[in-house]
Amino acid sequence: MKDIIIDDFQNAVSESLIRHKSILDIMTKLNESQSRINRAIAKSATNCGCIKIDAEKQKLPNDCSLEEASKLLSYQITGKLCDNCREVLEDEIGTELYYLAALCDALNINLFDVLLKEYKNITTLGKFSML
Repeated sequence: MKDIIIDDFQNAVSESLIRHKSILDIMTKLNESQSRINRAIAKSATNCGCIKIDAEKQKLPNDCSLEEASKLLSYQITGKLCDNCREVLEDEIGTELYYLAALCDALNINLFDVLLKEYKNITTLGKFSML
């Protein structure tokens, strides 16, 4: 069922993409959507203030295991997105997904297959998948 939803989403994107059908348009719109996500997160902290970003070097003991590291490391965010900031971010992430699906379609890549492959990598390698 989930593969049908993702495939249907990719097909709907393909059918609706007219104005930015060029691969160059898709690439730049994908980049722009990522920038808009970053901006929305920054505005949540600086303009709204619903979240606070406490970014600093994360310290781990030298003898720390991967299990301990995942418990000690944080996203460095305090607070909770307000409804308005959450809605803005959801819209921007939706746009990102739209152009990601468009990119996959333009290059004849099935988005579900990419997600499935990445899921298998994560579940097989666990914490080692992104080292």
